[in-house]
Amino acid sequence: MALPIREQLKYWGVALAVTLVVFWFIGDVLLPFILGGAIAYFLDPVADRLERLGLSRTLATAVITVVALLIFVIMALLVIPTLVNQTVSLVETAPKLFRDLTDFLIQRFPSLLDADSTLRTSLTGLGATIQERGGQLLETALASFASILNIVLLFVIVPVVAVYLLLDWDRMVAAIDRLLPREHAPTIRQLAREIDGTLASFVRGMGTVCLILGTYYALALMLVGLQFGLVVGFVAGLVTFIPYLGALLGGLLAIGLALFQFWGDWLSIGLVAGIFVLGQVVEGNVLTPKLVGNSVGLHPVWLILALSVFGTLFGFVGMLVAVPVAAALGVLARFGVEQYQRSLLYRGHDDPESGA
Repeated sequence: MALPIREQLKYWGVALAVTLVVFWFIGDVLLPFILGGAIAYFLDPVADRLERLGLSRTLATAVITVVALLIFVIMALLVIPTLVNQTVSLVETAPKLFRDLTDFLIQRFPSLLDADSTLRTSLTGLGATIQERGGQLLETALASFASILNIVLLFVIVPVVAVYLLLDWDRMVAAIDRLLPREHAPTIRQLAREIDGTLASFVRGMGTVCLILGTYYALALMLVGLQFGLVVGFVAGLVTFIPYLGALLGGLLAIGLALFQFWGDWLSIGLVAGIFVLGQVVEGNVLTPKLVGNSVGLHPVWLILALSVFGTLFGFVGMLVAVPVAAALGVLARFGVEQYQRSLLYRGHDDPESGA
C-alpha cells in the first residue's frame, strides 16, 4: 500500500532540507562538480548527435574533449590575458574618465557644475570608488584563482568530472529512473521532460546566444578601435540572458567610452552604437527564435530574483544553480496550478465538471 500523502510530503521535505543544508555548508567544495555537471549537460546533445553519426559514446566523448582542449588553449593564450589586462586598465582609468566627464559638463553647462558643487564631488568620488573597489575585487579574484588549490579544482577536477559524467550520462539517467518511486514515476518523468525542455531551451540556447553575441560585440568593437572593447563585449554577452539588459549595459558602457575616445569623430561613435543596434536586431529576429524559442517560460524578473536569492544564500555556487532551480520551480509551479484547478478545492462540490 502506498504511503499517505502526508507521510510522503514529510520524507520529501526532509530530503529537501538536507540538500539545502549540504549546499550551505559545503557549497564551495561542490563547485567543481556542479561546473562539471553543467558542462556535461550542455554537451550531451553534441555527444548524442555524434553517436547518431556512427561514433561510439567513448569516441564521441574523446572528440568533444579534444576540441574543448584546443578551444581552451586558444582562449588561454589569446583571449584571457587581454581580457584581464583590459579589465585592470579600465578600473585604473575610471577616475580619469569621471574627471573628463566632469570637465565636459562644466564646459557646456557651467551653471550646473560649480567647482564645489555636490554633483562634481559625487562624480569625482564615484570614479575613485570604482578604482578602489574594482582594484580590491580584482586583487581578491586573482589571489583566489592563483592559489594552487583553486587551480587544481577548476582546471583539473572540472574537466575530469565533465568527461566522466558525459561518458556515463545516459547510464546515470537510466539508473536514476530505476530509483524513482513506482507510483509517481510517470508524473516525475513528465515533469523531468518539461524541466529538461525548459533548460535545454534556456541554458543551452541562451548560453549559445550569449557566446555568439559576446564574441560579435568584442570583435566588432575591437575592429572599430574602441579601447576596452573586449571587456565591453564580454560584459554585454555575459548578461544577455536577461532580455535587453546586455545590450543596454554594454551599449551605454561602449557609447560612453566612445564619446571620450572619439569625441568629434561622429562616424566612429555611430559605428559603436550601430554595432549594438545590429546585435539586438540579429538576436531578436534570428538567434533567440532559432536557439531559444518562444515558450521557455522564464520571466526576467523571476531570473533576477532567483539569482539574487541563491547568490545571497549560497554565494557563487548558488548563482550557478539559480537558473536551473528557477526553471524547475517554474515547471513545478505550473504543474501545481494545473492540479489545483482540477481539484475540488478550486472547483467546489457543486461544480458540474467536478463530477460531484
